[in-house]
Amino acid sequence: LKVAEADDDVTVILIEGAGSAFCAGYDMNSYAGGDDWPERPDGWNHSELFESWTGQFPRSCLRDWLTIWDLLKPVVAKVHGYALAGGSELMSMCDIVFAAEDCVIGYPPTRAQSTPDIEYFPWKMSMAQAKYLQLTGQSVTGKRAEEMGWIAKSFPADELDEQVMRELRPMARLHPAMLAANKLSLNQSYEAMGFRSALQSVVPWYVIARSFRPGAGEFQTKAAREGLKAALQWRDG
Repeated sequence: LKVAEADDDVTVILIEGAGSAFCAGYDMNSYAGGDDWPERPDGWNHSELFESWTGQFPRSCLRDWLTIWDLLKPVVAKVHGYALAGGSELMSMCDIVFAAEDCVIGYPPTRAQSTPDIEYFPWKMSMAQAKYLQLTGQSVTGKRAEEMGWIAKSFPADELDEQVMRELRPMARLHPAMLAANKLSLNQSYEAMGFRSALQSVVPWYVIARSFRPGAGEFQTKAAREGLKAALQWRDG
């Protein structure tokens, strides 16, 4: 992202998934190994003073996803297949999202693992829909996500590539500095409404939900004993 930002020949940045999905979420296979802290992004503080209670994982995620928010150039997501959990975070932090009508978008981990790493729900949709999706862990199609205002537009899956390029071609002809001014002026309004501080303030709830609430750790224990697929079936069953 930062290399593209520094390249004057780049106007718009497109993120798309390689393979059958945009992104099915963070890699959880290490849960099956029973590690207490299986995922450690770059910059994670390993100190015993901080690791167990300061939410190193969501803090690292938020720091990295805010790269998209702070970038001087618009970042567009093209979603197909699945955009789940961490994948929905990546999608939701992009400036514009286009998706296949039949893709699946949601945050199932809120059923049994933790609150979201990135609390984007209140900023991307109405209160009614935000509470419905986060409390139930349900997912929606790309078409429904468009109707909710979560994403900009959805298209039939077999037209997704063509339609996204039709959207991007005229946008890519605009002056990059003009796009930057528009993006930053929009972001500043959300900053004034508390966007960044709100995302930072929910990190403690992740820690409480994942590690200290009654029933915390059940998913991880089940994954270690019975395998990740069994834990997912338990969570979603």
